[in-house]
Amino acid sequence: MLMIYVWYMVCRLVFLWSNWENYAAGFDKLELNQLITGSLFFDTSAILYTNALYALLMLLPLHYKERKPWKRVAKWVFVVTNSLCLSLNLVDVVYFRYTSRRTTASVFQEFSHEGNILSIIGKEVVHHPFIVLLGIALIALLWILYIEPRAYRPQLRPRWKYYVVQVLSLGVFVPLCVAGMRGGFTTAVRPITLSNANQYVNQPAEAALVLNTPFSIIRTINKKSFEDPKYFSSQELDALYSPLHTPRKDQGEMQRKNVVVLILESFGQEFVGALNPQLDGGKYKGATPFLDSLIAVSTTYEQSFANGRKSIDGMPSVLSSIPMFVEPFFLTPASLNHLSGLAGELKKENYYTAFFHGAANGSMGFQAFAKSTGFKDYFGRTEFNEDKRFRGDEDFDGTWAIWDEPFLQYYATKMNEMREPFMTAVFTASSHAPFKVPEQYENQFPDEGPTVLHRCVKYSDMALRKFFAKARTMPWYKNTIFVLTADHTSLSSHAEYSTPVGLFRVPIIFFDPSGKMPAGRHPGIAKQIDIMPTILGYLRYPRPYIAFGNDLTQIAATDNYEVAYLNGVYIFVQGDEVLLFDGQKVTGLYDYKHDVMLQHNLVGKSPRQGGMERKLKAIIQSYMSRMISDQVTLPKQ
Repeated sequence: MLMIYVWYMVCRLVFLWSNWENYAAGFDKLELNQLITGSLFFDTSAILYTNALYALLMLLPLHYKERKPWKRVAKWVFVVTNSLCLSLNLVDVVYFRYTSRRTTASVFQEFSHEGNILSIIGKEVVHHPFIVLLGIALIALLWILYIEPRAYRPQLRPRWKYYVVQVLSLGVFVPLCVAGMRGGFTTAVRPITLSNANQYVNQPAEAALVLNTPFSIIRTINKKSFEDPKYFSSQELDALYSPLHTPRKDQGEMQRKNVVVLILESFGQEFVGALNPQLDGGKYKGATPFLDSLIAVSTTYEQSFANGRKSIDGMPSVLSSIPMFVEPFFLTPASLNHLSGLAGELKKENYYTAFFHGAANGSMGFQAFAKSTGFKDYFGRTEFNEDKRFRGDEDFDGTWAIWDEPFLQYYATKMNEMREPFMTAVFTASSHAPFKVPEQYENQFPDEGPTVLHRCVKYSDMALRKFFAKARTMPWYKNTIFVLTADHTSLSSHAEYSTPVGLFRVPIIFFDPSGKMPAGRHPGIAKQIDIMPTILGYLRYPRPYIAFGNDLTQIAATDNYEVAYLNGVYIFVQGDEVLLFDGQKVTGLYDYKHDVMLQHNLVGKSPRQGGMERKLKAIIQSYMSRMISDQVTLPKQ
């Protein structure tokens, strides 16, 4: 078992090496002894959990276990169990680049509906031969270096002594094992969880260095996603924060404009040149020339953020104003609550609603969520293939979905056949691993750029240009509000996009072809969960509704805030500052505009800390209590 500690540390070093760009800027500020201490705490817990059966096989006070068949079974249990754990650690060497956290038990639900998951894993294996070879070598050494105990010969000593020694050994091991799993001996010690890793590092993303993947999965199996923290009484809570939105009495008649929401896979703000005038000394061009041109005539904000780190976080945030706290909303029991969203609310006003996604129907749980939040129809790969005007699976990318260019053309065509007003959303797919573009565009978008994702983003940006060129010819175009955002950020090449603030920066773009929405980049903050209430506010929607974001037609963006969750830490951005809160106490406060890499902790030094903490607590409590009590929508009138 000591050997397993060494193997875990090897995996951790490979993890650090492979993801160095995420840690380079702040690594010199980390304390090495703290990193090692924390790593041993979490490795001990994982190793004892996963090797408990092996230990029991070796320590049971039965002399039959000294026979060779028993010992061979014990060896197989040891090697197979730890091979799986090592494999999980090595998988996160790659997967971490996309999530910025260790994989948890929710991953099994997340990909449970993906029929092509084995194909996806196979392609990742091919693209990372070093990781595969390292895994094979470590597993082989597990078998080779395993020292099988010699058989016990009872004639050498009385059998009763053997049983005394075995019982004592088991009696000593069991409490040590329980203490190691929990992270301490005393009854006052709560079993360590993922959030405990933050005490050994400076920023939430760095917690993955201390954690290991087996621990992260074990600790999140059957974990309650929602617990009411009871920070405030109900009266105090209502005074501090409420997600209830009510129409203004003087707002006038509703504008019955169409609403089109484009959720762009992995289009982090870093790829958008128009939103990064400061990068590379002002010479940065990005990978989105069309999006840059659209931003020039659209409404954007100085700071804009996602509220999650995965695709399954993006859809609830953008379309239903539900952020990701603790676990992806799709994967929690609250996904069975009564739900609404942009589609559900506008459906009450006789809007036709439809959701589009070019992957297999049911992929990622999008179809189920779309239906539960008010989308009348769903158009996926199946419907695309059935439309004889398009080429069907000839335009399948071979891994995930229909290529963005043909699917967005299909999207525009289908909208031209809808009755107005309509509300639709599309989730693109091509800017994703395995980072390919259609064969006919290989020369136009060569494999170059700071990251492998750049060429895919350039292709998808071209697909957007062609989509808008087609939409511009259609009669519904001028009567439509377009919203463009990313589901989450992804691979980055600039250090400032690897901080707790940078990891959530995505574009949020409101485009009104009629020109009635004021264009320009406004000071302040916008976030994904603001999209639903802002659109409803702009349309002068006449009904009350629940949304956890703010209506930017009623609140100044300079007074707005960002709220997110990463590795057991809540992140709250307001004004120039970002506050980190572990659910019990503030662990960090930084002036993120002037201290971009968040290296100077201002806890206890800012007059705004108390107000920010109270606001964040109120948002968390309101969210948790409403999820538990199924109050995410208003009762039917």
